[in-house]
Amino acid sequence: MFNEEALLKELNFKAIRSSGSGGQHVNKVSSKIELLFDLRNSLVLEEEQKELICKNLRNKLTKEGLLILQCQESRSQHRNKDIVIHRFLDLLKTALEVPKSRKKTKVPKSVKEKRLQNKRNSSEKKANRKKLDIE
Repeated sequence: MFNEEALLKELNFKAIRSSGSGGQHVNKVSSKIELLFDLRNSLVLEEEQKELICKNLRNKLTKEGLLILQCQESRSQHRNKDIVIHRFLDLLKTALEVPKSRKKTKVPKSVKEKRLQNKRNSSEKKANRKKLDIE
């Protein structure tokens, strides 16, 4: 697939102040982490992998080919960094998966016969509900 350690060296991190409530402490600490990954200039990934990632993650990439992920779940900067790295690796692995091609199969004869038999049964059931015309 790809070398995770070499890929992690290509990542850029930025610490930002988290939004939301947190009291006075929130004004002093930058615990939100922003991960930046330049897909086009990556040396670890091969060209086919880059194209596949571009195709599968086109909504998450900027026009310059940057992938930006953020995390502010924890109060700890280190914990947020671990979370965002884990998300990044999962995202890349899912983007690189090639779905299996579907093999067309024929509907078995027994299934067709069973369906037609069920139709006949329900038709008879409804026909038996009608009032008989005795005159």
